[in-house]
Amino acid sequence: MSAFTFSVSLFPTLFSSLGSLLLKVGEELAPLFGASGTAAAVVLLTLLVRLALHPLARSAARGDRARAELAPRVAELRRKHARDPERMMRAVRELHAKAGVSQFAGIGPVLAQAPVLFAMFHLFSTGSGGAELLDRTLLGTRLGGRWADALGAGGPFGAQGLVYVGLFALVAAVATWTYRTARAAAKAGAGADAGAGPDALPGMAGFAKVAPLLSFGMLVTVALVPLAAGLYLVTSSTWTAAERAFLRKLRTPDATAPAGGRGRRHGSAT
Repeated sequence: MSAFTFSVSLFPTLFSSLGSLLLKVGEELAPLFGASGTAAAVVLLTLLVRLALHPLARSAARGDRARAELAPRVAELRRKHARDPERMMRAVRELHAKAGVSQFAGIGPVLAQAPVLFAMFHLFSTGSGGAELLDRTLLGTRLGGRWADALGAGGPFGAQGLVYVGLFALVAAVATWTYRTARAAAKAGAGADAGAGPDALPGMAGFAKVAPLLSFGMLVTVALVPLAAGLYLVTSSTWTAAERAFLRKLRTPDATAPAGGRGRRHGSAT
């Protein structure tokens, strides 16, 4: 119990240190970005976090490719054990295990950056990093403010409102690209057994169909959270879209390779 109390007591210190770091980096970036230096520091921190997590993304992409290459064998197991769903699920799990494929590979990057997003939200919601941090701006819009504050300061097309218009436009563009590429991949049969296979959790097949639409939900999130947290989300989602495009070859199955023949080389991010 004492260890837990000690860990919790560290949070204020960690938040304060992160706030001080953002202020310091913002001052260093001020010659380039002026009063928006701290906002640039938030973007820089986001990029560094995502860069550190890139190996997990590469591993997840290899896992997607491995699952796609195993799809014909999975379909064969479905036909073979059509009357015994439990045996079919066990056989598919064994197939994935032998190939070194994890059903949860793609979750790693999401979970790993969750603490950073929480820290951003907490810093700019509670002022634990200091009032000075909350008052830093992005093109005149407070990093500790929300869309409602911008609306009250001049409406949706006022100086502050236009900052959010820019963020919303970027989120919408990224979400549209994500949706279209996910639909195209589904039509091409890429990842046919990922999230919709017989060994998937109940309801995952339906979730896989609507998951691409969830990207548009970020529009609501950006409107509700402090601007700094929204800036983190927008930067991170843009990185994700660019990263997926960059790793597309790693996700595309090799038509010349035998299914499951290269399983152990794909790895998995667990």
